[in-house]
Amino acid sequence: MEQVNQLKEKGNAALASENYDEAINYYTSAIELDPNNHVLYSNRSAAYAKAKKYSAALEDADKTVSLNPSWSKGYSRKGSALAYLWRFDESIEAYEKGLELNPGNEQLLAGLENVKTQAEEAKIRSDALFEKLKTDPQTREWLKDPEYVKMVKRVNPNDLSTLDPYLSDMRLLQTISVMLSLDIGTPMDVDPPAPTPKPAPQPEKEEPPKPKYEDLPPHRVSALQEKDLGNEYYKKKDFENALVHYNKAIEHDSTDITFYTNIAAVFFEQKEYEKCIKECEKAIEIGRENRADFKLIAKAFTRIGNAYKKMEQWKLAKTYYEKSMSEHRTPEIKTLLSEVEKRIIEEEKKAYVDPVKAEQEKELGNDYFKKGDYSTAMKHYTEAIKRNPDDPKLYSNRAACYTKLAAFDLGLKDCERCCKLDPKFIKGWIRKGKILQGMQQQAKALNAYQKALELDPSNAEALEGYRACSTQLNSNPEEVRKRAMADPEVQAILRDPAMRCILEQMQQDPHALQDHLKNPDIAAKIQKLLESGLIAIH
Repeated sequence: MEQVNQLKEKGNAALASENYDEAINYYTSAIELDPNNHVLYSNRSAAYAKAKKYSAALEDADKTVSLNPSWSKGYSRKGSALAYLWRFDESIEAYEKGLELNPGNEQLLAGLENVKTQAEEAKIRSDALFEKLKTDPQTREWLKDPEYVKMVKRVNPNDLSTLDPYLSDMRLLQTISVMLSLDIGTPMDVDPPAPTPKPAPQPEKEEPPKPKYEDLPPHRVSALQEKDLGNEYYKKKDFENALVHYNKAIEHDSTDITFYTNIAAVFFEQKEYEKCIKECEKAIEIGRENRADFKLIAKAFTRIGNAYKKMEQWKLAKTYYEKSMSEHRTPEIKTLLSEVEKRIIEEEKKAYVDPVKAEQEKELGNDYFKKGDYSTAMKHYTEAIKRNPDDPKLYSNRAACYTKLAAFDLGLKDCERCCKLDPKFIKGWIRKGKILQGMQQQAKALNAYQKALELDPSNAEALEGYRACSTQLNSNPEEVRKRAMADPEVQAILRDPAMRCILEQMQQDPHALQDHLKNPDIAAKIQKLLESGLIAIH
């Protein structure tokens, strides 16, 4: 059982650090030793969900519930996995079952509320999708087939594997093309057609220029001419006259979406973002009524998103970029969406920062650390870091937890972050040295202790660590050499003819080292050889 608990704690630590695959591996190893432990399946379900492996998350959630049907958290895991798979009715049922067992549980109540909202939004998207399919002559006919309707309803952007049973259905490709506003065109022939002989070039006849808007009704011609005039003024940044002509275009033909989006573009340039948004909303309404191209609808949504972005209303900008993507996907909109999502995360992190609460979480972490509950201490230190990500001491404390949990690689990352934030924080260097000793990297540990001694030459902990590493390195030089020579980076340095020449020169004339260290590349290579224990400078 002790080994199972250790693996579980390592999995928890990896999960908290967002190393999801590593967490899954730890939980899987624990399950192999204790296959009837419902908590392990629950934790692995959470890790699978974080890794976006939702079908696997549901399998583990089902196993959790079957092993312990009276444990409410299992139903929370199941509800969450089902929601990701767009099986909203089953998800709601799972959350409600959990609340029967544990009424008033905040996690279950929040999950139930969230999935109900998702279900409503999914219904709106589904309705919009079916409206889009009705506009295409082919898909409109297919909608009369119940099996086809069933196939369309199974489209889940979180798990496209749900379409696997329909891959042989020839209608699927056309459906996806309509959804994404693509034009598949005619399939290619198996054999290319034989080239036709080129006719002899005929002398070019001068033809009179055709009218720009041939075969259009007079009111339409007038509208487009006004639009052209508006465009000319827009290019000159004469926005007032541009608006005059765009409005005249609407007087002649009020059904063209582009006249409204052009007016919105003027408002955008004038920094009248609220007016821009209202004009785009009108454009979308007009476009829907007159079956405008989905690319034009997408353009209007994008312009709304751009306006909200300028107003720094990031979440609204994200919503409208997503609406644009649902009409017509382009790399440009994907880039804008990614930028806004990044800003949202940054703003949420900034809003979450609270040094006072960070200090409270740190104290809780310290209390649990003293009690020997390192996993809980690590959670509190992690929360403290979220509340104050620039405090080096928090990373140092969490590194101590990772060390106790034998998660040396995660502890080392925290030490490196700690030392980067405050290179003069001696405890960070000492902790780094201890972790590297635990990882049997004596030369690197020696370097960390050396950094600590540069800050405080009399520090007892740093001196003790330095002596221990020196003894270890000098006691078995053959072992040190073997370990160093197994390092590909060391091998590459020693194969470099220039470096071999420099090393020979250093043996003959130690003072030459100072000149070589002025070159950053050479200095880095010499530092690597020092850390590996292959060379020493006295």
